[in-house]
Amino acid sequence: MGAGKNYGGWGSREVIGFFECYARTVFSRYKNKVKLWLTFNEINMSLHAPMTGVGLPAGSSKGEVYQAIHHQLVASALAVKACHELVPEGKIGNMLLGGLMYPLSCKPEDVFETLQENRSWQFFGDVQARGAYPGYMQRYFRDNGITLTITDADREALKTTVDFISFSYYMTGCVTADEALNQQARGNILSMVPNPHLASSEWGWQIDPLGLRTLLNVLWDRYQKPLFIVENGLGAKDKVEADGSINDDYRISYLNDHLVQAREAIDDGVELMGFTSWGPIDLVSASKAELSKRYGFIYVDRHDDGTGTLARSKKKSFGWYKR
Repeated sequence: MGAGKNYGGWGSREVIGFFECYARTVFSRYKNKVKLWLTFNEINMSLHAPMTGVGLPAGSSKGEVYQAIHHQLVASALAVKACHELVPEGKIGNMLLGGLMYPLSCKPEDVFETLQENRSWQFFGDVQARGAYPGYMQRYFRDNGITLTITDADREALKTTVDFISFSYYMTGCVTADEALNQQARGNILSMVPNPHLASSEWGWQIDPLGLRTLLNVLWDRYQKPLFIVENGLGAKDKVEADGSINDDYRISYLNDHLVQAREAIDDGVELMGFTSWGPIDLVSASKAELSKRYGFIYVDRHDDGTGTLARSKKKSFGWYKR
């Protein structure tokens, strides 16, 4: 909060040093207990939610947002360097929202637009895993009149790259060059066109287990670094039966189907470090600010209107996932 109020968030270069100090502090304190680290959660979401991502107000220009993102990327690289210095046998990765997009049609215009849309989030990984801004982003900045302040020290810092790539995966979407067809899929933060071949959750998030295998292969081919699925799960309304049970077979099916595709990706040759679900216990949905959008294996008796005892109980998925 102090960095946001007093320095304007990540728009200020000074915040880089604050973050490096914070990173070195936690590395020094927990270096013998924690060996796997991430720098920024879903760092690419700053493009879609600059206030929560980089602490910039609504209405900030593209140039201001990308300058703040640049500061985060430098801070991330400095944290990687600090981890390598301070944590014996430690590994540190980035964390992306895995926003895989498909072309709505096989028209060349749709295919190229999809390439560009995927690059908009892959560029974060390109900088963090390859150590420099890719050419396509340099063109994007030129075409949009964006001039970033990048020092020689920044360029040198960015050369320190992550050890692995981690990401969240919930859904895929489609892209089209036809402006008349562009729309925001119901319930989504990201701008995308619904895929007519996929079912959706109650909140409009399209369910695509095979897309996880595709994304794992895309990221592996692109970076040749170990991958880690650190968020995956289904937000749904859960019903408590008269006997107190919660039979969330839909959640079991969702997770099972995604784990099957992760196994297929391993057989494809992908080096997959692990899988962690979102999340083990019900909590307020970050995207919708609702408690009724539940992800957990553990039910929490609290509702959107604030009522409930906060009592915990195991859902059917709890026993399944435990096995």
